[in-house]
Amino acid sequence: LGKQDYKKTRPMLRATRLKAEAKKTALGVKEVTLVLAAILVFLLAFYAFFYLNISNEVDLDLDPDEN
Repeated sequence: LGKQDYKKTRPMLRATRLKAEAKKTALGVKEVTLVLAAILVFLLAFYAFFYLNISNEVDLDLDPDEN
């Protein structure tokens, strides 16, 4: 709290301090975006792995030389 706060009352000072603490602990947009992007990349990799795995199994089942 700076010199400009000497005229403020106790409740105003407490509110200012609580607001400053809330800013320090709040999650930023950047952090939330990074977490969501990481989850999306993981899900896409998971989906691609199983998609490729299933598509290779289907190709093996369609072997024309079996008959």
